[in-house]
Amino acid sequence: MIEAASAAKAKGASRFCMGAAWRNPTDKNLERVIEMVEAVHGMGMETCITLGMLTEAQAQRLSEAGLDYYNHNLDTSPEFYGEVITTRTFEDRLDTLAHVRNAGINVCSGGILGMGESRRDRARMLQELANLPRHPESVPINMLVPVEGTPLYDAEGIDHLEFIRTIAVARLLMPESYVRLSAGRAEMSDEAQALCFLAGANSIFYGERLLTTDNPETDADRQLFNRLGLTMEASVESMVKAAKGSCRKSA
Repeated sequence: MIEAASAAKAKGASRFCMGAAWRNPTDKNLERVIEMVEAVHGMGMETCITLGMLTEAQAQRLSEAGLDYYNHNLDTSPEFYGEVITTRTFEDRLDTLAHVRNAGINVCSGGILGMGESRRDRARMLQELANLPRHPESVPINMLVPVEGTPLYDAEGIDHLEFIRTIAVARLLMPESYVRLSAGRAEMSDEAQALCFLAGANSIFYGERLLTTDNPETDADRQLFNRLGLTMEASVESMVKAAKGSCRKSA
């Protein structure tokens, strides 16, 4: 974990995100994660994790360990939510975000576009985020990357211009949030990404993978930023995946 964080820091990342594919961590799981948070925090990097649902007590323990950000996406609108997720409710997600905020941890929460939702669903998701007691510090906007064998493999995708419009609305509704261009960038042209930045995206996930799907190569990102005249500063975040007490570089 330290090796991956050091490499990310050397390439310009200011925040290091660790993720595990849990519905919710057990207290034993959390002990191992806290060791990782403390190690990365000690390197002078901001820390972010995504572990699924949290209890109030677990959020407080992470806060005491020095965690800076917790990622927990709403994913879609309350109305469409049940069409794609059955392992937890929309209210469960809101409860976790409240626990995180009450513990003094910054909130990272956004959604996924292109799961077959309507434009109204996309608007409702952004409305829910904007109507939280405090806007999330970070709002990742993901475009679904269809994976063969998964239920959403044949889902109707989203037009790139519609995706860009959604970025613009997120920027208008949450003017002080970092709107993070996240999954799906590998499927976008440089021109589409440029329009996303023009529309208000001011942050990216940086690295070769995003948990299970490809992300643009870091050199490609640097070349694109140079072409656009953008400076890579605090808007860059590196992500790795941690699972079952061990970790491996994943994004």
